[in-house]
Amino acid sequence: MASQDTPQRYGTFTRLLHWSMAVLIGWQFLSAIAHYGFEDSAFEALFWPSHKPLGLILIVLVVLRLLWAAKNLANRPPAVNLLAKLGHLGLYALLFAVPALALLRQYGSGRAFEPFGITLMAGGGDKIEWMVDLGSLLHGELGWVLLAMIVGHIGMAFLHRKQAGQINVLPRMWGQ
Repeated sequence: MASQDTPQRYGTFTRLLHWSMAVLIGWQFLSAIAHYGFEDSAFEALFWPSHKPLGLILIVLVVLRLLWAAKNLANRPPAVNLLAKLGHLGLYALLFAVPALALLRQYGSGRAFEPFGITLMAGGGDKIEWMVDLGSLLHGELGWVLLAMIVGHIGMAFLHRKQAGQINVLPRMWGQ
C-alpha cells in the first residue's frame, strides 16, 4: 500500500505529514519574525493572528506523526547513522515541546484560547505564574533552537545527496 512506509522510502501519509508540517513551521517562523521584527506593520497583521491557531494544529500533527511513525517503525527507511537518528529525535522533541510550552503559558495566563472559534480554554481563571514564566522563558528560545535544527536537517539532507559514498536520502521523502 502506497500510504505505508517501506525500508526504501516513506509512504504517502508520512510525506503528507512531513511537508504539511514543513509549510506550517515556515509560516510559524514568518509570523514570529513579523511579530518581533515588524511590529504594528501589515506584515505582522498578515502573519501574527494565525500563530496560536496554527501552533495548535502543529502539535496535533506532531502527535499524529509520532503515532504513525510508531506504527510504521519496522517498515521505515533506516537512519543513515546514530547522529541522524538522534537529530530526528531532537526535532520531534522540540516540535512537541515548543507548542506545548505555549499552551502551558496560555493556560497559566488565565486568558481564553479559542482557535477557529472553538473554546479550548475558557479563560477567566487565576494567573498561574510558574506556567506563564516557564512558557515565556522557553517557548521562543526553544523555537529558535528548533529553527537551527531544521536548517541543519535540510543541510544534512543535501550534504548526503551530494557527498560521495553517502546515501541520497531526499528521494525517501520526495516520493521519487
